[in-house]
Amino acid sequence: MVARPTPMSPAFFDTLPVGRDPVAIRRRVEAVERLLEGLYVIPGINRRVGLDAIVGLVPVVGDLLAGAMGMWLVWEARNLGMSRMALFGMTARVGFDTVLGMVPFVGDAADFFYRSNTRNLKRIKKHLDRHYPATVTVTR
Repeated sequence: MVARPTPMSPAFFDTLPVGRDPVAIRRRVEAVERLLEGLYVIPGINRRVGLDAIVGLVPVVGDLLAGAMGMWLVWEARNLGMSRMALFGMTARVGFDTVLGMVPFVGDAADFFYRSNTRNLKRIKKHLDRHYPATVTVTR
């Protein structure tokens, strides 16, 4: 079995496909979501956190940066031709996460529990599975 590169290794970015086809988009959004929401495991509680929560510790600027990274998923969804209502819902999730993240302490807890990028990834996968069934990947 070939080991997959970790999100922080330089080889990770070499594995991301460059293209506009649905398979490449699926792989990119899954990789970015993993980077934003599941980069590290907190020992003891086995809860995954990513750049969204880590960067969100920096007041205001960190939350704006995390929101911009989350909006990239919405941009990819737009490129897939998702409906305006779906894009609006995804944008609202990122906006809610960003605004809530600016509140001290409450925002840090929200980044830990409310994972807007994971929710948006589920929405994108649902769209891909319905409109591009050849992109479905089997996971264990």
